[in-house]
Amino acid sequence: MTLPFFTPLDDPGPDFAGLIRRLQIPMRAPANIGGPQVPMGAGGPGGPEYRHGTTVVAIRFADGIVMAGDRRATEGHSIAHRAMEKVFPADRFSAVAIAGAAGPAVEMVRLFQTQLEHYEKVEGAVLSLEGKANQLGQMVREHLPMAMQGLAVIPLFAGYDLARGTGRIFTYDVTGGHYEETEHNATGSGGRDARTTIKLGYRTGMARDDAVELAVQALFEAADEDSATGGPDLVRGIYPLVATVTAAGFEAVTEEEVALRFATLIERRRVEGREP
Repeated sequence: MTLPFFTPLDDPGPDFAGLIRRLQIPMRAPANIGGPQVPMGAGGPGGPEYRHGTTVVAIRFADGIVMAGDRRATEGHSIAHRAMEKVFPADRFSAVAIAGAAGPAVEMVRLFQTQLEHYEKVEGAVLSLEGKANQLGQMVREHLPMAMQGLAVIPLFAGYDLARGTGRIFTYDVTGGHYEETEHNATGSGGRDARTTIKLGYRTGMARDDAVELAVQALFEAADEDSATGGPDLVRGIYPLVATVTAAGFEAVTEEEVALRFATLIERRRVEGREP
């Protein structure tokens, strides 16, 4: 493919995703991560299974947002991958977490990251948080034909709103509709159990450490009830990914801190007489 050129009167503007559609560049068909390409729609009964990401959560605290996701990817009833990444920085002040068909989800995140970077370079300004949420919703809506074939992608988007000085969380459905959550949310196969845990422990204006602790506990409880959600793997040293987004930007919580919080949680349950 040759590099496209545009005249000043035909400027494609800051919409990178729109430019891709305009040039009719085909998107890759969904496939198992690390596996062979498979035909569209082959994930139905009798067809090959696709890898799926499972549980992700977002919690608002006093200074911003905590976002976390387990590391397991499933392929039918089998564990396909134990260390999949599901929490990504969208840009400096926002993050996106994925649940659903793994291949299309990762592709969507990469395109979303490129779109935000492209907009900032062309316009010389950062897109508003609501604008970012709208852009992601449009990408989810364009993915609807694949979702109807069983390859749904349900992201969870959150960030720090510089204009309002607070963290904000947005959830999506397969049609691209997005809805703002005031305090917290979780999605994926273990989302119901994670949401229940968060509801029981959430307090308005939580400190950062308390919010990280609650996110860790929510994923732990979800893994205890949902076979597709991966808990801490103490043997392999694999732990869920946790990140914060504040006025200082996106920051990943260190693996050492996450490991310590899980160890403390497991020990506390043992002391209380409950098996981890």
